[in-house]
Amino acid sequence: MKTSADPVRDYLSAVGRESAALPADRSQELLADLAEHIEVTRAERPQAPIGTILAELGDPRTIAATALAEAGGAAAGAPTRTGSDAPVRRGRVHPMVPLLMLTLSLPFTMIFPDLPGPVFGVLFRIAGAVLLCTSVHWTTVQKTTGVLVTAVLPTVVIATWNLSGAPAGTPSLVAGLVTLALLAGAAAWLWRVRRA
Repeated sequence: MKTSADPVRDYLSAVGRESAALPADRSQELLADLAEHIEVTRAERPQAPIGTILAELGDPRTIAATALAEAGGAAAGAPTRTGSDAPVRRGRVHPMVPLLMLTLSLPFTMIFPDLPGPVFGVLFRIAGAVLLCTSVHWTTVQKTTGVLVTAVLPTVVIATWNLSGAPAGTPSLVAGLVTLALLAGAAAWLWRVRRA
């Protein structure tokens, strides 16, 4: 694979390509800010490899997605369009998908208590948490709260319940329904606070 003589130019070009849907002035401002940040960092830390500095800035796709999300919020919900006049995708996955996966993981396990129910429930919970964490629709704090409340807490409750040797039946059903209500409430909150 051919390596570039100017990794900074390649990095800024990648950000420019990924953020092509931004208005021209906002795109230029973004690239100027990044170039200035790189220049200042290089002056402050001359021994740091340029690859390290660029890695600290983040992936060009992530930077572009953040800028597009901010531009979308600033335009009061106006759809951003590319040169071909096609709407720009804000995220790869609709925000409802991780919320449904996280919420439905428990009912699936409750309805099918024998294999493969628990396996699919755990897989849904893991996939939902990953999709939530990689989504552009929530802030880091919202993602962390969402994963803790919809994935970690129910897993701890279910594991504690199963390891305690508590009998199956009505108490187990009540605990499951309370946990389901918690999942639904957290999913509703995440839906309400999502970015458009």
